[in-house]
Amino acid sequence: MGKTGVTGLKRIINAFGYSMKGLRAAFKHESAFRQETALLIILLPAAFMLGRNIVDYSILIGSLLLVLIVELLNSAVETVVDRIGDEHHELAGRAKDMGSAAVFISLVNVVVIWSMYGFQYFRI
Repeated sequence: MGKTGVTGLKRIINAFGYSMKGLRAAFKHESAFRQETALLIILLPAAFMLGRNIVDYSILIGSLLLVLIVELLNSAVETVVDRIGDEHHELAGRAKDMGSAAVFISLVNVVVIWSMYGFQYFRI
């Protein structure tokens, strides 16, 4: 049987509140999230210079937002692993390493996409 509880508009309002709480926690406790947010803020105006239309803007900005999404998921995994225990365990280390790898790949994605747009914009 499924969960019973709040439904409808009240559930949506509660979910929004939980999301804002999560963003505040990430910004407060995760330096990587703060750095990646700074990257988004710095590159956001550049997206409108490099892009030519709504699709370009969406791809450039979406690649930056993807980094934040992956960082939030990585931070969630790390927090749960740390909650379980401080002792070293191979599976805990593997989970943390995989989360870190996911963040790395999302950052590589930003470099690839932005490099392609930059090349297109600055080529002679």
